[in-house]
Amino acid sequence: MAKGAGEEIRLGGLGIRYVVEGKDSGGSVAMFEFEVSPGAMVPIAHSHDGYEETVYGLEGVLTFTVDGQRVEIGPGDSFCIPRGAVHRFDNVHPAGAKVLAIITPGILGPEYFKEIREVVKAGAGGPPDPRAIGEVMRRHGLTPAP
Repeated sequence: MAKGAGEEIRLGGLGIRYVVEGKDSGGSVAMFEFEVSPGAMVPIAHSHDGYEETVYGLEGVLTFTVDGQRVEIGPGDSFCIPRGAVHRFDNVHPAGAKVLAIITPGILGPEYFKEIREVVKAGAGGPPDPRAIGEVMRRHGLTPAP
């Protein structure tokens, strides 16, 4: 079992830090904190069929949109995003936010975020290639929403 947290992976207004990787839990769970800067609108809408994602609010407020319904997650709030649900999140508030994401089973690892970071870097300050983003997402069990 690994101890401590992993490196922070920065993606624009998003910082991700794994606290448990699937490889350290026998594949049963992965957990990461993610911080979202004020005003950040981060991932494209997507779903995942191979795992649930439960979020637990630590600081600030994030607005999740899950199957068209808005859910505000603040400190102490939790919400389970079921398999197949189309979702995204935004920080529409004036303060930063932090949540803990719990992935069960633990099949989404830091490699996903590192690969996305490389696609973003390849855009050289412009928008990333949506086809390349979609390929990385699908390779890691996420399905971009149409």
